Amino acid sequence: MTILKMPLRIGTRGSPLALWQANHVATLLGPLAAPRQILLVEIQTTGDQVRDQPLGQIGGQGVFTKEIQRALLDHQVDIAVHSLKDLPTLEVPGLTLAAVPQRGPSGDAFVSLKHRSFDALPQGARVATSSLRRRSQALHRRPDLSLIDIRGNVETRLRKLVEQDLDGLILAEAGLERLGLRDRISEVLDPQWMLPAVGQGALAIECRSDDSAALDIVGPLNDIPTRQSVLAERAMLRELGGGCLVPIGAAAVVHHEKLKIRGVVLSADGRDRIESSAEGSPDDAEALGIWLAMELRRGGAQQLLHLAP
Repeated sequence: MTILKMPLRIGTRGSPLALWQANHVATLLGPLAAPRQILLVEIQTTGDQVRDQPLGQIGGQGVFTKEIQRALLDHQVDIAVHSLKDLPTLEVPGLTLAAVPQRGPSGDAFVSLKHRSFDALPQGARVATSSLRRRSQALHRRPDLSLIDIRGNVETRLRKLVEQDLDGLILAEAGLERLGLRDRISEVLDPQWMLPAVGQGALAIECRSDDSAALDIVGPLNDIPTRQSVLAERAMLRELGGGCLVPIGAAAVVHHEKLKIRGVVLSADGRDRIESSAEGSPDDAEALGIWLAMELRRGGAQQLLHLAP
């Protein structure tokens, strides 16, 4: 069978959000891959299989990507689509980050059936999140709150909001928007105090490093400003070495030929917060991220990283 008759297989998780993302990429790739058919291949990951434990306890980094990457290396799929925030910063030999499409909303959203905003929450309110980063930043702002760990896809968490009579949830803004649930957002949280996860709102398209056909097809989807922004964020995270076990947030943007990046490291209880920023040429994205990580360490983040489990 010639390569033009072989389907282009996209590896993806099977959650509604992951399937939306994979279908979105498939739609963008349609004209680029023609006449090849595009097929989605659903792959269950460790993070999908184990839903009753916090992410840090089941391996942290790679729990939503390792099985898909393995399928890519084993030639079971031709490309992989991930939420970029789930993709570990250390590259897997034989794989390459082939494209980063234009970023969606990168913020975090507060969802509540009882309260109009996060700051309107009463003393001791019960707020759920699956993210240590969100938990710590929420506690830094409101140490009186009771933070509840919650797992499951977006729809499951929204259902638990009612079933567990919670005062609120904190979720990624992009996920709610992509699933047509933007009307459920009570408030998009101010990034001045709630910095997003590294890569949040962006998608990652991975290919085998030696698959020139796939690389040529997905290459046009690469959005340069988005890639520069996430490269800076990922370099910061990689240099800090915190992964999922330390509350770390970052936000980078390219504007008027300047890349600006802010980063934060917190203690798990939210009491300690170390923040810094950097600005420079987008061409120096990774160097800026590394410099920011070193600046955070100098500012006291080293101790917080050392205290991580």
